[in-house]
Amino acid sequence: MTMLKYTPVSEVEPTYKQLSNTFHSGATLPLAYRRKQLLQLARMIQDNIEAWEAAIFSDLAKPKQEVAMAELGPVVSSALLAADKLEEWNEPVRPEVEAWRSSWDTTIYTVPKGVCLIISPWNYPYIISLCPLVGAIAAGCAVILKPSELAPATAQIFADLIPKYLDPNAYAVVNGAVAETSALLNLKWNHIMYTGGIRVGRIIAAAAAKNVTPVTLELGGKSPVFVDVDNTDIEIAAKRILFGKQQNSGQLCVSPDYALVPRHKKAEFIAALEKAYKAFYPDGPLAPTSHIGKIINPSHHARLSWMLKNTKGKIVIGGQIEGDKRIAPTVVDDVPLDDVLMEDELFGPILPIVPVDDVEHALRIIRERSYPLVLYCFTENEDVRQKFVTRTNSGTVTFNDTYSQLAVHEIPFGGQGDSGYGTWNGKYSFDIFAHKRGSTNVPIAADPDMGLRYPPYSDESYNVFAGAVRQPIPEA
Repeated sequence: MTMLKYTPVSEVEPTYKQLSNTFHSGATLPLAYRRKQLLQLARMIQDNIEAWEAAIFSDLAKPKQEVAMAELGPVVSSALLAADKLEEWNEPVRPEVEAWRSSWDTTIYTVPKGVCLIISPWNYPYIISLCPLVGAIAAGCAVILKPSELAPATAQIFADLIPKYLDPNAYAVVNGAVAETSALLNLKWNHIMYTGGIRVGRIIAAAAAKNVTPVTLELGGKSPVFVDVDNTDIEIAAKRILFGKQQNSGQLCVSPDYALVPRHKKAEFIAALEKAYKAFYPDGPLAPTSHIGKIINPSHHARLSWMLKNTKGKIVIGGQIEGDKRIAPTVVDDVPLDDVLMEDELFGPILPIVPVDDVEHALRIIRERSYPLVLYCFTENEDVRQKFVTRTNSGTVTFNDTYSQLAVHEIPFGGQGDSGYGTWNGKYSFDIFAHKRGSTNVPIAADPDMGLRYPPYSDESYNVFAGAVRQPIPEA
């Protein structure tokens, strides 16, 4: 196991000051500088693919196909997209204005927020660290990245490679645990992005509030999947749900957390899951050929194992436990709403099946719970689809698949309510680190036309300005 070298707490503030000096010098502002850093970030991935794969395998035993598909590939694509779109994203916008203000040179400038902090998690450390970093670089910010100490090999490779490829005066890595993170949070940032659990999210938000610092929080939650068994291909639905569930052994913020399945075809859905299970893992779920990763640490493994032992539901697929490292993808049938599996986000390879009477019953269950990060629904019925769009709330709503919405950089990714606030992904990653700065330039020569606004006020001047109050209102 990799021994992570923590950043001395005494170095945190000097590093912050160095980045602040760099930003205020204007060094990060030229688009040519930003483009170079973005392309260097992409090269950092391509030049060291095997090292990145080995680091995350050490921490999570994540198979390299998942690393390419969901970690490194999207980072390279994101960096190249941002490099290509720099001019477009940073171009000043001149909105259409009313005629009487047409000479005011009304402009919206896109400017960097400043020195920013990204605190990233252990489960998808590359994409959730580096894609937001891409957005911050493109916006012209300076950044400190704080990776999770729970994934020491990946945290260490960030510390080793980022200074070699990016400008070390503008981009730095701070490694450590509570003490180091606390030292970071004592500083005044221009934006903080945090991905993780709601308990720490509240701590981050409270620390940011002391300095009125804007925050992006991605906090996960229990993301349900409804299977409209009368209006979907049950076998495809089961295969796609199992695929999403087994990614990173269920340690994924958008993993389908539990399935809401109408009772009258629940047995058919379970049979479809069994068929997909045998196809995915012909030699068994914990065989080397199955590429099932490990649970992050023994304490999390023990938590998941305890829940499987104490659920009121019935294990119908999987359930095998290997030491304190792995758990087979497991399906638990007839799980009641007050079950241990339904209390918190599972963050593991367990899929509870909650029987429902119909779509209305499923909608009631969803609405009675905190807003999830994503809501999944398998249906080809347009009325059902519209019910999920208009009568539920979630960060994202995805139909007829799981997990793949993360590949769509044209839509925002983020939570709502308890699952977080703020969004990133593609240009949205740029937007969170950029400030839209409105500007006007009112001509000195226009002053004779502005005489009525100056004191002393009169009935004539009042009537001119009160005209806006009295303008006609159309019928609804």
